[in-house]
Amino acid sequence: MERTAQLPAMAAPLPSPTQLPRIALVGVHGFGAHHLANLDRLAQAGALQLVAVADPNPPEPGQLSEDVRIFNNLQMLLAAGIAPDVVIIATPIQTHAALGLVALAAGADVYLEKPTAASMAQFDELRVAAVAAGRAVQIGFQSLGSLALPALATMIADGSLGAIRGYSATGTWLRDKAYYQRSRWAGKRTINGVDVVDGVTTNPLAHSIATALRIAGIRSAEDIDTVETDLYRAHDIEGDDTSAVRITPKEGPAVVSALTVCAPEQTEPFVTVHGTLGNAVFHYTQDILEVTTASGTASETFARTDLLENLLAHRKDGTPLLSSLENSGAFMSVLEAVRTAEDPQRIAPEYVEWVGEGPAAHPVVEDIGAWIARATAAQATFSELGAPWARPATATDAIVVSGIEVAREISGHQLAPTLSPRPYLHPVTTLAGTIVTDAMPLDHVWHLGAGVALQDVNGVNFWGGRTYRREQAGYVWRPDHGRIERTSSHDDGPSRTESLTWFGPDGAEILHETRNWSWIPAGDGAWMLTLSFTLAPAGTGPVSLGSPGSNGREAGGYGGFFWRLPAVENAHIRTPSASGEDAVHGSRAPWLAWSGNFSGRPATLVFTTPPEATDPWFVRADGYPGVGSSLAWDAAVVLQPGETLARTITVTIADGLATDEQINDWTGTK
Repeated sequence: MERTAQLPAMAAPLPSPTQLPRIALVGVHGFGAHHLANLDRLAQAGALQLVAVADPNPPEPGQLSEDVRIFNNLQMLLAAGIAPDVVIIATPIQTHAALGLVALAAGADVYLEKPTAASMAQFDELRVAAVAAGRAVQIGFQSLGSLALPALATMIADGSLGAIRGYSATGTWLRDKAYYQRSRWAGKRTINGVDVVDGVTTNPLAHSIATALRIAGIRSAEDIDTVETDLYRAHDIEGDDTSAVRITPKEGPAVVSALTVCAPEQTEPFVTVHGTLGNAVFHYTQDILEVTTASGTASETFARTDLLENLLAHRKDGTPLLSSLENSGAFMSVLEAVRTAEDPQRIAPEYVEWVGEGPAAHPVVEDIGAWIARATAAQATFSELGAPWARPATATDAIVVSGIEVAREISGHQLAPTLSPRPYLHPVTTLAGTIVTDAMPLDHVWHLGAGVALQDVNGVNFWGGRTYRREQAGYVWRPDHGRIERTSSHDDGPSRTESLTWFGPDGAEILHETRNWSWIPAGDGAWMLTLSFTLAPAGTGPVSLGSPGSNGREAGGYGGFFWRLPAVENAHIRTPSASGEDAVHGSRAPWLAWSGNFSGRPATLVFTTPPEATDPWFVRADGYPGVGSSLAWDAAVVLQPGETLARTITVTIADGLATDEQINDWTGTK
């Protein structure tokens, strides 16, 4: 099993050499070599006695003391009358459960390398056997011995980080072809029908998930509601080497892991706790905890308790196990979800660069670091983010013009609560395939393609992220996020009519919406998308539709229709009478055009003002690229029961840099 080896300080000797625990090690190569070094350290400290090892490939002559007996396997070791107090098992994944059962039946306590087993059924069998034998089982997630974890638990409990928004695990490693050629089980999901489940999620970077689950307080399978997997591979293997997994507990925020062994270079993995007052980043291979709040960043390096020493202490005086079999149930739920998921999807060759030659060659997935950062920040999968090599997002409806799919509507129901889950369009493309929307970008992960969002509806945030408050004269995190759910949808040729309900964080209905999308070819290599939406109070009281601008932020009146663009080079933003972000922002004009190069390809978007009201244009270019039509620029709009508010926006999406003449033709203006 793969580990980042770290030997703790020398252990204190136990009282009497005659009472030394007798240890047997099964598997002396790979990570077993680390166990041999650790056993030698503890033996020299007088803490234990290594009595036997078992491995079909015996250690080199002279590597062990003469009094350590060597066997081909655990069964032969036990049959020879060796009666170990503790058996350490450092063997391939598919052998863990069977060897653990043998050791327990022999009356030994067990140190079992991760992952615990190759299936949930095997895990349950081990649990039953351990209880029946009355023996202890420690699982080799050695990061769980870090003293940073109780310090972080205290910090979370006392509110130092504010309310916890989520947890994430980040790992960017690289592995070459030789890594997957080192053994017949490496990178396999099964061998001859036997589960192996060797992949980035369950083996090399499994510690990141186990550590994140522990920090989140998710220990057993019973704590978990759902595990969603998004698995990929660039190597020629069966298992996953690039994956995102989201674990949603029955209570509390989710844990999202984004992991790869196809990075351009190897970096230290870490777990992040995302709070409303700050973030904590735990570099678990180094035991370094970095905490960032408004007062700055503080870093501290912690000691680590060796898991074998912890098991010996448990045998002696009942000290709680730091990585018990029982508490590995949450991680086993993740492994089971990976085991039963569809096979990892092959990443298309055009998104993979091979570096090096022969067995030393390793794949690098294009922009993988950026996609991993986005996944952990937004608590989303690669599929949901729209990574170009990922599967299409689920729960989508296509928009097709002239036989070409030019947009997908995503339900948004799976989004993190702090993103204000809602339907949106992404990706939207030109007819030639240039993508002109972005979703969940790192700068504002709550920006979702093209759609409708408001930051203040009777005090509920349907925009996502922090809320602007007049009394703070700034943005603050509040537990005020709502969600918009589509309750019905009907396509009729090139149009779609939907009914939606806007729910507050308490589940109360606040607004009812009717939304219509329509799409047609527009000529000159363009197509036209029209969005009409009507809002009405859902209850018997008035509903206020507001924005940061209506709450005191100068020129910050965004809300209503909003379109988030991807990165644009050489952007040209203009109306019939103004040009540039500063001049166009807050202006009223019949149309607004945005031209530029999107990933090196020229395209133009033309937005027309709603006929129902001449709302100001909201424009951002320097900080991020986005356009909105603001229905509450500097004052809230109050809807009384029975009243409605309607807006219609038409967007022309064209390849190339459009001329004013073309724009006038599309918009019907002069």
